[in-house]
Amino acid sequence: MYGTMEEGEYKFQQVDLPDDDCFCSQVEFNGKTDTLFFNDGVRRIDFILVYEDEDKKEFEKRHTFARQKRRREYFEASLMKMGLELEATRSVIDENLMFVKVHMPWDVLCTYAEVLHIKLPIQPNDLSSRPSLWRYVSCVTKPFYPDEKLIHKETDYFTAPFEKDRLEYFCIKDRDIFFTPAMRSRMAFYILSRAPYEIRGSIKKFGITKLLDSGVYKGAYPLHDCRFNVESIESDCPNERYLLFQEWAHPKSFYKMQPLDLIRKYYGEKIGIYFAWLGFYTLMLAVAAVVGLGCFIYGYKTQETSTWSKEVCDPEIGGKIVMCPQCDKDCKFWRLNSTCEASKVKETVPYSTCGKCFRLFFPASFHIFQIMLILASVVAITIYRLAAFFAFSTKLRTEDLKELEPLKEYVTPQMATAVTASLISVVVIMILNMLYERVAIWITDFELPRTRTEYENSLTLKMFLFQFVNYYSSCFYIAFAKGKAVGFPGQPVYLLGKYRNEECDPGGCLIELTTQLSIIMGGKAIWNNIQEVLFPWLKNLYARHCSGQSVASDKGCPRWEQDYRLQSISKLGLFYEYLEMVIQFGFVTLFVASFPLAPVLALVNNLFEIRVDAWKITTQFRRMVPEKASTIGAWQPILQGIAILAVATNTMIIAFTSDMIPRLVYYWAFSVYPYTENYSNTMTGYINSTLSIFNISDFSEESRPLSPLLTWAHTIFCL
Repeated sequence: MYGTMEEGEYKFQQVDLPDDDCFCSQVEFNGKTDTLFFNDGVRRIDFILVYEDEDKKEFEKRHTFARQKRRREYFEASLMKMGLELEATRSVIDENLMFVKVHMPWDVLCTYAEVLHIKLPIQPNDLSSRPSLWRYVSCVTKPFYPDEKLIHKETDYFTAPFEKDRLEYFCIKDRDIFFTPAMRSRMAFYILSRAPYEIRGSIKKFGITKLLDSGVYKGAYPLHDCRFNVESIESDCPNERYLLFQEWAHPKSFYKMQPLDLIRKYYGEKIGIYFAWLGFYTLMLAVAAVVGLGCFIYGYKTQETSTWSKEVCDPEIGGKIVMCPQCDKDCKFWRLNSTCEASKVKETVPYSTCGKCFRLFFPASFHIFQIMLILASVVAITIYRLAAFFAFSTKLRTEDLKELEPLKEYVTPQMATAVTASLISVVVIMILNMLYERVAIWITDFELPRTRTEYENSLTLKMFLFQFVNYYSSCFYIAFAKGKAVGFPGQPVYLLGKYRNEECDPGGCLIELTTQLSIIMGGKAIWNNIQEVLFPWLKNLYARHCSGQSVASDKGCPRWEQDYRLQSISKLGLFYEYLEMVIQFGFVTLFVASFPLAPVLALVNNLFEIRVDAWKITTQFRRMVPEKASTIGAWQPILQGIAILAVATNTMIIAFTSDMIPRLVYYWAFSVYPYTENYSNTMTGYINSTLSIFNISDFSEESRPLSPLLTWAHTIFCL
């Protein structure tokens, strides 16, 4: 359903339906592997249709394919009645496969160029442009741009929507190249999406997408113009795919600017806008990355000079402060200086700035189901965190962890719990993502949107809301819920009446939030790259193995058969690419006050992401059908909403999660006379001022430690 809808409403084009037998001609392959034309060498191939010859099926199964054959023949006859020219060629590898080449004559091109309002050049742009300041440093920046000898600068034209009756106003130097291959394939797909294949009474069934879904055709795609790593031997081939690979998708060109004009020309406006937006977003990340890296370096360099860290680590201060057990019965007393290294790490994180009712009921109920499922996963991981924290508290406070040198200073119960819970969260998130994707698509299909734009917007909103809660729920829990309702020694607060609420590290919850963010961001990036690089490559390798072909056999295969062995593009197109970047944008902005290195990690990931996406669509996938676009669609308001929410979340992190404000209050108000004996502002004594005294004789029977060590035999108070 998704692929048959077009942007906006349209009137179905009236055509003369086939009333007699009308079949495309069948020819033998002429041996020209790089050709982009029919066997006559004149008519250009604008689209390829692939089907299995029903006459080659087993005799017992032929009757089951008779209906498919009738639909296919009716569809091809409809295409020819609509003005398209077809030519069929049998596969040189698998005799069961047939490839139908589709060509659009000049008159048909002109008709549908006007229908689609395609803008075409009317005259060269003769307006003088303002000289760029970059021209003075062109000798320095030139290596960072694609080779001008290979990718020539496009001539700038004034354009206007095409009108068939005003051909004399357009710059038509050569009819064969006036419409680019991307334009031709876009118009061809427009016709294929509207050609009827079956009529029963007043019901008219049409569209190539439905024929693909029902198995009538095995594939439908425009052709790449050449192999990605070898130039075409045809003299009139532009070799644009080869140029894009060499100057854009190849790993050696990772430092070069993107050839956006060529990307747009070859893949269409929608692909071009995505890579332009991704490049701009990555460039803006560079500024945030510099600031975040500067904050991190400053915090790392000044950690040894921090007054409160010195007090925690001082044997005479932190070493003499006995802390109360952090769980009931099994946990031990512990000294504050055992968190010495964690308090220093904390300082490396600066606080920088049946009908309609039936259709309505089911989507709402599924939304509720998804929310409950997410909440269940959050509660489950929270319970795990509590159980794991108690276990780690029992072991790590008493055992000498010589095998963990030199990391044992960092291995606190809070840190061990945070790391293991974060790893489990990543696994749960990836599993739930697969479920949410299926449910979101099912709900959107069930709503029956009228147009493709409505479908994309509806699906975008649902998927983002699911992913938002799935990815960020654990981070919001640590930032704003953990450690806020723990009670006090002797009278703790319990979750579900059984599990004692976990506390933050004495240094605060920010280090745990940082750990959670870094593990989820890293795990997400690794998994996405595996999906985008490894899976398509393995699928293509497996397909070659099953067909008994090798890379060397491409030399004897025609262009259309080589492309058929590549992966087909998902119906959702760039949806997952945008979703990945928007979720990343949320990590970078929503919690940057806790994790200033997030922009740095995002910048490094995106530098690879641009080239990975380029390599993927250039080498591993069939050529995409070009689509018209002027913006990034529904993602723009979502990004704006995240940016607004980020202001609130970072403000609350600084105000409520961090102890920045208590420190400032102590420094300016309570560190001087009459509260202390100091007459100048200082942070000395801050740690002691944040603790309260508890008499261990007031422990309840449910929380009293079972077997205190001899070390604590004379302990009367804990904090």
